[in-house]
Formats: sequence, structure tokens, C-alpha cells
Amino acid sequence: MISTEYVRTMTAYNSWQNESLYSAANKLSNHDRKQQRGAFFGSIHGTFNHLLWGDMLWISRFTKSKPPTISNMSQTTELHKNWKELCGAREKFDKSLFQWANNIEDSWLQSDLTWTSVALNRSFKNPTWLLVLHMFNHQTHHRGQIHAMLTSAGAQPDDTDIPFMPDTSVQV
Repeated sequence: MISTEYVRTMTAYNSWQNESLYSAANKLSNHDRKQQRGAFFGSIHGTFNHLLWGDMLWISRFTKSKPPTISNMSQTTELHKNWKELCGAREKFDKSLFQWANNIEDSWLQSDLTWTSVALNRSFKNPTWLLVLHMFNHQTHHRGQIHAMLTSAGAQPDDTDIPFMPDTSVQV
């Protein structure tokens, strides 16, 4: 089981890593960001889009807010075709993610959630904490792919280790 403190820590980690990766990607050309690189969602730009789409979908399930307009998994890479729009949407969403994380309670994490998989078109019922854990794991998985593609393209994202996240380590 996870706690609200875990959720808030991972939300801060998500924001820190997104700032790092988007900053590194900003140094590349639009062509380089959209170049097919063999990742599951193809390009850096496409993987960023899929990651934002997935986050939006999970939060819509957690909050009963409106889900992303794209409901076909293969089209998630096209959520925002324009890089600046994608950057703005990510930044805005990360702010809303902080609001969500700051308002959840342990009792909600301990409840169950019924949800429908876009990929499988089936409904499931799972512990909410497990689904929140999955959302953060999904972020880490795809950010790892983006980090590798950025590094391969010559960009240099920041470290990814949680203990090096600002405001989490104390040097002695």
C-alpha cells in the first residue's frame, strides 16, 4: 500500500523529471524530436505525447474529470502536434497534478476503483493505490525511453535518481 506522502513525492519527482527532459528536448530541432528512434511510441515527441495522454487518462479516472479526446491508443502520439503546445500542456497538467496530489486522502487510496482499459476495452476493479502506483510507474517507464532517446540524440537531461531531486537530499 502507498501513502499520500508517496503520491506527493512522486508528483514532485514527475515534475522535476519533466522539467529536465523537456529542457533537454528544447535544445533539439523539431526534426530531431520527431525522428523515429525505434521506441514503442516512435519518437521523442510522440512518447512525450503518449505520456501526457496516459497521465490525463488516469487522472480522469481518479477524479471523474473529462478524459483526453483521443481514445485510440495508436493516436496518442498525436495529442499535440506542435512542440510549444505540448510543452504548455505538460506544464499546465503538472500543476493540476500537484493540486490533485495535495487533495487526496489515505482513505481514498484504500478504496477500490472500477475503470475501463482503452487498450483492452474491458472493465476492471482494482485497489486505487495500485492504480496510482501504476500511473507513476508508467511515467517512469516512458521517461526512461525519452531519456535514452535524448541521450542518443546528443541532449543531456539531468540525473534521474530520486535522492538527487531538489529538496530531498541533505549533504553532510
